[in-house]
Amino acid sequence: MAPSAFLLPLLLLLLASPAGTRRPRKRPPPENPIDKIRAQENFDAAQFAGKWFLVSVAARCAHLSENSDNLEATNIVVSVPSTRALPAGLLVDTFRPLDGHCWNIKQMYFPTKTPGRFQLKAGRRKLVDVVVQTDYSSYAILYYQKDRKISAKLYGRAVRVSDAVMATFEQRVAAVGMNEDSIFYFPVYGFCDSADQFHLLDDTKYTGRM
Repeated sequence: MAPSAFLLPLLLLLLASPAGTRRPRKRPPPENPIDKIRAQENFDAAQFAGKWFLVSVAARCAHLSENSDNLEATNIVVSVPSTRALPAGLLVDTFRPLDGHCWNIKQMYFPTKTPGRFQLKAGRRKLVDVVVQTDYSSYAILYYQKDRKISAKLYGRAVRVSDAVMATFEQRVAAVGMNEDSIFYFPVYGFCDSADQFHLLDDTKYTGRM
């Protein structure tokens, strides 16, 4: 038998073996929608710190839609800690009334490589918040992502914002594919300024960087 008669089956065997098979390339993970959102240019956390009132939220959320008449006045106090226990980021105390009591939810928003973009770790979940526009003195617009869906929040240094700011917020909402029917307005009265130790939810135990 000719030598080629032996070589051909051997070549076919090598090509069919695992060693001769190329591994399929892993597909890169899909890009998160919020990764395309640009943060406030030259974001300054120190200027952002202080008290903010939640004016409105834009979201595709059945719970918000069904309970829009029962929304509670909500305000936050932002500080910028820098300790070993709480690395530099935004420490946010959220105050809101619930069942006749004032509650304080304490959360740590960890910094990322991009100023103005933060990550909130809630148990095993990682939520992303982006400060997309603020003048620090009167309003702030934030996008946040949960389950790959983007929502928006409008905060004011006062309980009400100007018509111009509201129009800017509506434009930002439209930019992420939502309309005015997706915007829910929060009360302008009934705010809490503090909460006792029995009504404190401290989520800062979820620590660590990205």
